Formats: sequence, C-alpha cells, structure tokens
Amino acid sequence: MLDSNVSKALQDSTDKSASCGFVSVFFPIIMMVTGMVGNSLAMLLVYNAYRRKENKRKKSFLLCIGSLALTDLFGQVLTTPIVISVYRADLTWERVDSSGSLCAFFGVCMTTFGLCPLFLASAMAIERALAITAPHWYSHYMKTSLTKQVLVIIWCLVLLFALLPVAGVGQYTLQWPGTWCFISTGDKDVTGNTFFATTFAALGIFSLLVTMSCNVVTIRALVARCKAKASSTQASKQWEKLTTETVIQLMGIMCVLLTCWSPLLILMLKMISTHTSSHHCKSAALSLLPSQDLQMDCNFFLTAIRLASLNQILDPWVYLLLREILLRKFCQVASAVSRCSLEGQKETQSLDVINKKPIQSDNVQKQSLNMENCNLNGGNEEQ
Repeated sequence: MLDSNVSKALQDSTDKSASCGFVSVFFPIIMMVTGMVGNSLAMLLVYNAYRRKENKRKKSFLLCIGSLALTDLFGQVLTTPIVISVYRADLTWERVDSSGSLCAFFGVCMTTFGLCPLFLASAMAIERALAITAPHWYSHYMKTSLTKQVLVIIWCLVLLFALLPVAGVGQYTLQWPGTWCFISTGDKDVTGNTFFATTFAALGIFSLLVTMSCNVVTIRALVARCKAKASSTQASKQWEKLTTETVIQLMGIMCVLLTCWSPLLILMLKMISTHTSSHHCKSAALSLLPSQDLQMDCNFFLTAIRLASLNQILDPWVYLLLREILLRKFCQVASAVSRCSLEGQKETQSLDVINKKPIQSDNVQKQSLNMENCNLNGGNEEQ
C-alpha cells in the first residue's frame, strides 16, 4: 500500500512538473538554437579577422574571443541534446541513462563549460588592462604563443577540477526537475562534497571579481587618456569615439556576467550552508507537506542555472557582435543628439542676439527722442 502511494506521489509530481509552464522543453531548444547561431557567427568573424590582422596585439584578443565562443558552443552541443532527450522521455532520467554514467558526464560538462567562460573572461579582462595600462610591456612580452599557452592551461586545469567527483571527491547528482545533473550541495556525508561545491562557487566569485576589477581599471585608464588627449584634432576625436565604444562594451560585459552568474553562485553558497540540494525536491514531493522554502529554492536554482546558461548565448554578442553592430549605432545616435542640442543652443543664442539688436536700437531711439524733447523744451522755456 505504501509503495503504491509513493509511486503515485512520484507520478503526480512528474505530471505536475511536465504540465508546469516553468518546466518546459522550449527553454533548452530555444537556448541551444540561439547559442549555436551566435557563437558560430562569432567564430566565423574571428577567423576572418585573425587571418587578415597584421597587428599581433589584436591577434591575442581575437584568440581569446574565439576560444570563448568555441567553449560556449561545445557546452551547448554536449549538454542540451541530453536535456531534450529527457524531456522526450517524460522527465524520466532513468529511461535515458539507466547506468548513471551519463549523469557524471553531464556534471563534468556543466562544471567545465561553466568555469571555463568565467576564467576566459578574466583572462581577457587582464589582457585588456595590461594593453591599456602597460602598453610597452604588453607589446614586448605579450605574444600569441603565450596566449595559446594560457588558454590551454585554463582548459586543462578546469577539466581536472571537474573530474574530481569521478575520482571520488565530491558528487554529481540529478537535479530538479530531473532533466540535468550538477554538483550536489547538500550531501555532507559524501567525501569532499562540501569542499568541491564550495570551491566551485569560490572560483566563480573570484573570477567575477577579477573581471570586474580589471575592467574598472581599464575604464579609468581609458577615460584618463581620453581627457589627456582632449583637442580638436581628428586623431583625438577617433580616440574619443573608440573610448566611448570600449567603455560601453566593458559595462555591458560586467552587467551580463553579474546578472547571469551571481544568482547561481550565491544560491549555491546558501544551499551548501543549509545542507540542501535541488535533488531534495523529489524527496519532498513524497511527503504530504513538502517544504515551501525548499520548493522555492529549487525553482530559483533552476532559474539560476538557466541564467548561467544564458551567459553562453550572450558572450559572443557582448564581446564581438554588439561592438560591430549596435555600439556604432549607439554612438551615432548619441553624437546626433548632442549635435542637435548644440545646434539648438546656437540657434537660441543667435535668436537672442537678433532680438537684442532691435531692443537696443529702440532704446537708442527713445533716448534720442527724449534728448530732443528736452532740448525743445529747454529752448521753448528760454524763448
């Protein structure tokens, strides 16, 4: 009797998850298609630009952008088809992965392709800060070979870290609603699980802080140099335009990173401290009175991981595509608005000058008439 009640509760929770609009197969499908289009386009632009670039300084940055797009593309290609397959299997992971090895593979991919973009963003922020604040050192020591070595080191170290649960340190578990696997944040009895989950969150937060700090340093250096070059020459105007575009781009990068990754990393630290995990939501569905706070955390955890996955879609746009398409349009609109305002001020000033001239002439005429009247009156009195 108890087994039938348990199976019925599981079936009801599954049906509820499948019918809920919050849990829908359209989310992974749309994210995969848009991500593949954006990252493929970015890789194509980077490849063409890298082949014709003669400036070695820009080749390093192009290598970083191409590596970021390639990493994001692989992350979506390797994980999203599994999620779609589980949705087609009525949210039953066991029908897709009876052995459980696919869950470990999915967790390794999530960790690897989650941390790699964060560290690549930090590497690009450091590279950009060095190029602006120490141009002589950068031109002398920053070679494309060094950039390639740094990229390989980042990939290898992150992959080794992601493989720790396979070696027995930490654990990847099936997360609610049963369509994906990730780091377990609540199983404190598993060897090294708390260490592994905490390290992942700490590394993510550290990379965010490094990226933010380097971007702020770059913005301050660009603004200071732009003020130092302030003049009416054509070179200074081009520098000012480039500075505006770069500052807007860096601000967009920081906003995207904070919005996409902060909810997941902060929620992970909260769930680690309370020893709860997203896979506990399925066990909560077995009880007659499931925890409302736990269900809220699970829903928010699903939203947070979707935001983190959204970063893979937005990366090529904020780093490359938006700069080529929207930033220049934004600057053109801003310059047009400022030019119109300046022209309006000039027209207002010219109208004021024109209006003042008749007033002044009227005053002169009035003064001359008064003088004439006084003279006339004085003459009449004398007569």
